[in-house]
Amino acid sequence: MAESKLSIDRELNELLELGDRIVRMAQERGGANIVAECLLRSGAELSAKVRKGEPELVEEAGTRSAGLRVIKGKRVASTSTSDLTDHGIERFVADAIELVGLSQEDPFAGPADPKLLCDPAAAPDLDLYDPAGGAIDAARAIAMSKEGEAAAFAFDPRITNSEGATFGRTAGGSAIVLSSGFRASMKGSYASLTVVPVAADEGGKNRRGYHWTARRHLAELDPPAEVGREAARRTLRKLGARTVPTCEVPVVFDPDAARSILGMLAGCVMGSAIWRKSSYLLGREGTRVASDFVTAVDDPLLKRAPGSRPFDGEGLASRRNVVVERGMLRTYLCDSYSARKLGRESTASAVRGGGAGVGPSTSNFVLQPGSDSNEAIVKGTKRGLYVTEMMGFGFNAVTGDFSRGAAGFWIENGELAYPVSEVTISLNVDQLWQTVDAVGSDLDLRTATASPTFRVARMTVAGGAS
Repeated sequence: MAESKLSIDRELNELLELGDRIVRMAQERGGANIVAECLLRSGAELSAKVRKGEPELVEEAGTRSAGLRVIKGKRVASTSTSDLTDHGIERFVADAIELVGLSQEDPFAGPADPKLLCDPAAAPDLDLYDPAGGAIDAARAIAMSKEGEAAAFAFDPRITNSEGATFGRTAGGSAIVLSSGFRASMKGSYASLTVVPVAADEGGKNRRGYHWTARRHLAELDPPAEVGREAARRTLRKLGARTVPTCEVPVVFDPDAARSILGMLAGCVMGSAIWRKSSYLLGREGTRVASDFVTAVDDPLLKRAPGSRPFDGEGLASRRNVVVERGMLRTYLCDSYSARKLGRESTASAVRGGGAGVGPSTSNFVLQPGSDSNEAIVKGTKRGLYVTEMMGFGFNAVTGDFSRGAAGFWIENGELAYPVSEVTISLNVDQLWQTVDAVGSDLDLRTATASPTFRVARMTVAGGAS
């Protein structure tokens, strides 16, 4: 493991040196007043899938790439390459310089204000890289997948089939070198295990359930057997699923479904969505957009969390942004460009794509947990729908209209009475967030957008004939 850590640190130093070279070359070729910004990435991915105890797929890949953004006056161009030979870099830089000469001027174009750049030496250690996770090989990945799937089959004889179990891991690092003087790198890892059992239901239908675990550090993953057993449990409880008559009832979203709803909100608070006028939250800053139960925070400084980062894609120090506070919209999330378009300052929310192009994005976008347990929220719901899965994509970000297929369980007298499938849930998301009347305590940061259980007071559930 120590060797793996030394290896990634050595790789990061090489990336920084290569970034120095690319930025210097771009400045030499581009002439006076050229701004050059280089992003370099290096990493390895592994995915191993087994089905019915036999390996079905093993994929392993390593990547090394560079992206370059050049700014000349009010013109911007970005390009990328995975050819890091001397010839490849020469061509890569030449392409960027040529492109910036052809691009149109944009009055809001430009780099981040150099005075706002952070000191990389002062960046916090967020413990995002685990040498043990990065060292997992195909044999161990297959073994963990087998163990998870076998536990699902052993859980109950009604588990008769499987869509497989998959273990995946990524590990690597990135480096940013800016001609303004900022120069920094970061490393990270992430591992996950998913088990998907299948049980035969009446009428020849198969019911598929799943469970998964994911963390930056390998030792924090749930044991494979535990994942398999929970996947089997979730599959079996779907047996006998039916539809329900169309009605208006409270709807409880479990954390997986709730995360999907929260992700829609995340897209609507981006500065880029606001200046493009493609968000229903346009002009809503400082007003109520949700109930008092809702506080949503974008926090890139959480240790070991999936979306954490010590600095943003433009070199600004990461900071915690309270986006919605007890129902009030406090801020949009902006990079430097969208901030200029909106006449404000960046919220240090910039990310860079493979071509070093910059845009705003969330880091760890989290609905803050409440005090009620998942069980207490269900118990406090006399009659309604408990949603565990949603299908399709029916959301209009401009109007807020929302309608999606859903599956889960019918709640009767505070208990999960029977499984439900083939229903559609709908409500404008503006009303949805403003009628949230309970938020759970069961937050789990498996993904960068995360939510505990929450309940919406009333939604339309469209099922069979009433």
